[in-house]
Amino acid sequence: MHMQHPFNRNILFLHIAVMLFGLSGVIGQFVEISSVMVALGRVISSSLLLFLIAIAKKDTLKLSSKKDYGLIILTGIVMAVHWTTFFQSIQVSSVAIGTITFSTFPLFLTFFEPLIFHEKLRRQNIFTAVTLMIGVIITIPEFSIENNTTVGIIWGMVCSFTYAIMTLANRYFSSRYTGRIICLYEQGTAAIVLLPALFIMKTQWRIPDIIGVAFIGFICTAFAYSLYVSAQKNVKAQTAGIISGMETVYGILYALLFLGEIPSGRELVGGAVILGVAMYSSLKNDK
Repeated sequence: MHMQHPFNRNILFLHIAVMLFGLSGVIGQFVEISSVMVALGRVISSSLLLFLIAIAKKDTLKLSSKKDYGLIILTGIVMAVHWTTFFQSIQVSSVAIGTITFSTFPLFLTFFEPLIFHEKLRRQNIFTAVTLMIGVIITIPEFSIENNTTVGIIWGMVCSFTYAIMTLANRYFSSRYTGRIICLYEQGTAAIVLLPALFIMKTQWRIPDIIGVAFIGFICTAFAYSLYVSAQKNVKAQTAGIISGMETVYGILYALLFLGEIPSGRELVGGAVILGVAMYSSLKNDK
């Protein structure tokens, strides 16, 4: 029975991390700067914090091959696109739309993972992907670029696609390096990629913008991600996957509490389909 205590604590830590992930979208709505700037602020503050932690813990920052440097830099570029499109999706539509469409990333993984890791494409996974797509279609109010929700869904799907690519890259890296080092390289690269935006885009930074972006970077990214990675160690992948799926639920709840955003019937039904499938695939993948 003595094993029960640390296990429960890790589950609690996973929930806290995912709650913090879910909070970033809502805070992104309070800041009045562009999505590129929010993403830039996020990766600068989180990579700085991760760098300080790595130095304090005396981590080796060297990667083992040129190929790994190339791959991790590419992943960092993808991450820059991922965070920008995530905040863009939320800013043009709502937290619900941004987080629901983001949950469709297993759709892309279904076809990419077997291709890249030379695994069999399972019929079951194709069925899962089709159901996810149906969930997205239910959520779309009309196929028109004039409609903010539709535009938000398009940005959300780009965000989801880039997350799938990052997931595959991280599957490769996680067997070679610690979560902290992977995260540091990716966030650092994303920060460098987005840096020119500081000089190209004229931005009026208000105090709430600075506080909001710093909170997203330090608390919702660096701290939450480190907590998530370390708490995952004694928890089954299936459980961690299901708890990750809760990010959407937390995000929508926060939006309701802090922004008064009430999801429409379509969003609730589409979201339920997407979340249901995401949870189901987490359960199946662990077996």
